[in-house]
Amino acid sequence: MASSMFERYGGFASVSKIVMAFYDKALDSDVIGDFFEDIEMPNLIDHQTKFIAMAMGGPASYTNEMLRQVHADLEIDVAAFNEAVSLLEQTLEEFELQAEDIGVIIEDIRNRAQFIVSA
Repeated sequence: MASSMFERYGGFASVSKIVMAFYDKALDSDVIGDFFEDIEMPNLIDHQTKFIAMAMGGPASYTNEMLRQVHADLEIDVAAFNEAVSLLEQTLEEFELQAEDIGVIIEDIRNRAQFIVSA
């Protein structure tokens, strides 16, 4: 039986490192950095690790309705969404994920834009 992308890249330990590197970029971003003021980063990193793990075929699961609820009051616009996706893609490349796998993850996230973007 073929392993999932999540398993091939080392599971939660590896995904957590990717997510922490992503947030280093996000916090420095002029476009999205302000979204993370007054946020408990350890909790956010935990949730984002599970979300990315899900996109990689891992055991975590978030419904689109859950995504809508947690992002509803953030007023995320298309530019902010695109910046976050771009920074994530750069981070995945830096961690040397294969281009095809990066495409799968990014496509999954882009397909959920309607549940994240609200402004």
